Amino acid sequence: MQRRLLVAFVGLCGLSRCAVLAGPGTGLPALPASPPGPYRLGAGDGLNIRVYDQPQLSGAFAVDDSGMVDMPLLGLLPGAGKTSAELADEIAAALQAKKLILAPSVAVEVAKYRPFYSLGEVSNPGQYPYRPGMTVLTAISIAGGFTYRAVQGYVGITRDIGKGPVQYRAPITALAQPGDVITVFERRF
Repeated sequence: MQRRLLVAFVGLCGLSRCAVLAGPGTGLPALPASPPGPYRLGAGDGLNIRVYDQPQLSGAFAVDDSGMVDMPLLGLLPGAGKTSAELADEIAAALQAKKLILAPSVAVEVAKYRPFYSLGEVSNPGQYPYRPGMTVLTAISIAGGFTYRAVQGYVGITRDIGKGPVQYRAPITALAQPGDVITVFERRF
């Protein structure tokens, strides 16, 4: 009788451990390490572009849905995937090529990052403004924190890394990026 109880107890413990190890989102691939480097522009980013001594060419612009920036006198310039310095160099080169300014000095800064999205077991799911250097835990805090049903050790992150959106499993200490969809899973027990 005692042997049967011991076997049943060990069996239950093994099952509960399997349930924990095979919880929601554990089958997702791990989030690949983001290459360190400067921020890359994307659709939805708001920019402040300054052309020195040319107020008619300076102002607030945005990277549109197709990844382009519409500049006066220059038209559409590709912006998505570039750093702000690369875009500034391209604008300066275009101004020189069109012989509008002999030696243009251009500065580009990100005024508004595209938002991130928080779903699942957070108190206030929705869209929130991104802040540079923010972790997944910071993003969850901005969304009101975990609910009492949340898996708190890892999340799902849907991110577009150039091949279309893919969902990954990530620790809460991972760095969030603009455009991420962060899904907090519901625990089973």
